[in-house]
Order: sequence, then C-alpha cells, then structure tokens
Amino acid sequence: MSKDGFLYRAFHLYYDGFRSMTLGKTLWAIILLKLFIIFVVLKIFFFPNFLSSHAAEGEEDDYVATELVNRAQ
Repeated sequence: MSKDGFLYRAFHLYYDGFRSMTLGKTLWAIILLKLFIIFVVLKIFFFPNFLSSHAAEGEEDDYVATELVNRAQ
C-alpha cells in the first residue's frame, strides 16, 4: 500500500485521532456500554422468544404462515 493512497491516509487519520484522545476514550466506553445495554439487556428482559412459547419445535414456519393468513382475512 503506497503512502499516497486513500486507504493509507484514511487509516492514519483515524489511528492518529484515536491515539491522541483523552476524553474521547471515556466517551467511547460510555457508547459501548449503552450499546451493550440496548442489545443484550433489553433483549433478554423485554423481547422474549415468542415462537418458542406458541409453536412446537420444528413447526415455527407453519405457525407463522397460519397467523399471516388468518390476520390477512
């Protein structure tokens, strides 16, 4: 990769920027913590696996098809 290439310059722009951050590292830690809470904790407590409680194992596709047809009528 040549030093004049776009990818090389873009990589070094971000590399130098992240290396010299002081407050930014704390902000990135907060962002990652919030993403963890949103995608893991909320999924576990607020979005249960609906199909496992309403359809037999291996019959999920039939349940979904039946529900779609019934609701469309």
